[in-house]
Amino acid sequence: QVQLVESGGGSVQPGGSLRLSCAASGSISNLYAMGWYRQAPGKQRELVAVIFSGNSVNYADAVKGRFTIYRENAKNTVYLQMNSLKPEDTAVYYCNVALRGGGYGPPVNTYWGQGTQVTVSS
Repeated sequence: QVQLVESGGGSVQPGGSLRLSCAASGSISNLYAMGWYRQAPGKQRELVAVIFSGNSVNYADAVKGRFTIYRENAKNTVYLQMNSLKPEDTAVYYCNVALRGGGYGPPVNTYWGQGTQVTVSS
């Protein structure tokens, strides 16, 4: 029902910046949240940032003050602006969309992007 296409990953030096994009297509009604997760080698996938349908945002402590999540609703696209990148930010970043099952209830359906590699090294 929903397809997510990610772009914007790449390799940068410490202190550099990248902007990730995630474009959603299909039925995006009853949106609960859009977010970004990441998974580094040997580590579990972790939440990086999330923006809810009411525009509230949450960030992982490790990225607060450096990353910004925002979206363009008309394009069903969510972005992650990453500044002051550190080597520990190196990971595969995954876009996620969560939809409510109906009404004003909790999220029921979730979809994942294909992942995009972010590498930060000198």
